[in-house]
Amino acid sequence: MTVPIAMQSTPGSSGYLDMHPDRKMSFFKNPYILGLAAVAGIGGLLFGYDTGVISGALLYIKDDFEEVRNSNFLQETIVSMAIAGAIVGAAFGGWINDAYGRKKATLLADVIFILGAILMAAAPDPYVLIAGRLLVGLGVGIASVTAPVYIAEAAPSEIRGSLVSTNVLMITGGQFISYLVNLAFTEVPGTWRWMLGVSGVPALIQFVLMLFLPESPRWLFLKNRKNEAVDVISKIYDLSRLEDEIDFLTAQSEQERQRRSSIKFWHVFRSKETRLAFLVGGGLLAFQQFVGINTVMYYSPTIVQMAGFHANRLALILSLIVAGMNAVGTILGIYLIDNTGRKKLALCSLGGVIVSLIILWLAFYKQQSSTNEVYGWLAVIGLGLYIGFFSPGMGPVPWTINSEIYPEEYRGICGGMAATVCWISNLIVSESFLSLADGIGIGSSFLILAGIAVVAFLFVLLYVPETQGLTFDEVEIIWRERAWGKNPNTENLLEQGSQS
Repeated sequence: MTVPIAMQSTPGSSGYLDMHPDRKMSFFKNPYILGLAAVAGIGGLLFGYDTGVISGALLYIKDDFEEVRNSNFLQETIVSMAIAGAIVGAAFGGWINDAYGRKKATLLADVIFILGAILMAAAPDPYVLIAGRLLVGLGVGIASVTAPVYIAEAAPSEIRGSLVSTNVLMITGGQFISYLVNLAFTEVPGTWRWMLGVSGVPALIQFVLMLFLPESPRWLFLKNRKNEAVDVISKIYDLSRLEDEIDFLTAQSEQERQRRSSIKFWHVFRSKETRLAFLVGGGLLAFQQFVGINTVMYYSPTIVQMAGFHANRLALILSLIVAGMNAVGTILGIYLIDNTGRKKLALCSLGGVIVSLIILWLAFYKQQSSTNEVYGWLAVIGLGLYIGFFSPGMGPVPWTINSEIYPEEYRGICGGMAATVCWISNLIVSESFLSLADGIGIGSSFLILAGIAVVAFLFVLLYVPETQGLTFDEVEIIWRERAWGKNPNTENLLEQGSQS
């Protein structure tokens, strides 16, 4: 069986790069695409900073507001209102991306986030604080849809996974920075106000930098703005590959414009191929949340205190170490995702997560009947192991796969829908964890998360395809074959792509 010549010669495909190995891009070859990914990834930093900072700020908000201190519901609402805002932001973010472009969507997200940060810092009571959290969430939700798509559409296929993973690195980096900021302001009057207000600074930086960056070249081609698109991709590819990329995107964009003219929200579920892709993409992001990552990040200081370390500052220091491991693990993931593949990485990650959650369950179960400090340290070790296994795999893999598995005409809609699934799952976990821990014990809560992680492992094993090294067109073939049966003329193509 042979691969059709037309598919072999698609720029960025495995066949094309085999014929022209000198045109293959490496991660550090082009500073322009790295800079573009880094600036777009500041949206991920906002996401990560907000996730991390609220866990430390909550310790001091409880000191300032007695009603918060006496109500688990208010504590959970302060945390989860940002997630509720993110659900709305993600739901509309896909439409904003498709209608107005990735650049304008990012600028809008920054403005909303800055307004929310100001409102949080000036909040006179918990309810104004909750309103500020809602605004911040709207900005984060839009950014969570936009950044991975913007990076993926500008990235050469052979380094797309690594570049999209830089957005996840920014998320984990934002969490790490948030803990540093939490520690820096522990002795400053108005502690939590500084912690939350400073979050507007990276949003302002991104807003200014994005004014000087271009729109996504694929979106420009789709809107028939070819001259602008060519100007962008000429800064990404060498001359030897540039003409091939232009010819391919010109032909592809004309087909996509014809298909997009009749695209509606509900068509996602009418198309069997797109429905299968969305079930995998949305399922991955749901499992990313339900295996407990944001339980660990939102409540890590509280979990550390439950483990027996009651001083706020010590809890923050130990949480800083956990956040640092998260960032380091993501750097490892950036290397592995385009070298070992998405699926293998996710399976290894989930295997380690299951073991780590069982260790956490054991630590808290034993602590109920013992005052031995060793179990407190075992809980902290379990947290560290959890992050060490989660961050290289289930951190970047779901976002990377979601940035590459949807057809162009559905990418904004499906990306927004999948991010909405992510945030709804996040909301369920964050709104219920403390109450669940109070009801059945924190150890049993971790055991439930371990059971969910086992289901996630089976989901990845059975349903998630390997997309390493494949172009967007080659990924579409996967869903076509899953929906309607294998085409012998393209079977080898996918094997070559996943091995390159």
